[in-house]
Amino acid sequence: MPDDEIRVLDVRGEICPYPMMKANDELDKKHPGILALDILTDHSPALSTIPPQALKRGYDVEIDEVRAGEWLLHLTKS
Repeated sequence: MPDDEIRVLDVRGEICPYPMMKANDELDKKHPGILALDILTDHSPALSTIPPQALKRGYDVEIDEVRAGEWLLHLTKS
């Protein structure tokens, strides 16, 4: 598995609390060699629930609006 592999979690169509719960599950899994997770969401409350959970687990968070009403949260291990 390449060291620079990025996992993608697509939670579009999901509403709270599911995007955060699924992100937490994914962040808590052990994936050797994977230091980043991209999360796609169309549920704006997830922008305020996922980042604090990621920060608690040692991830940096960047948020980009990829199109109107759809965001990409890019989480990288610090």
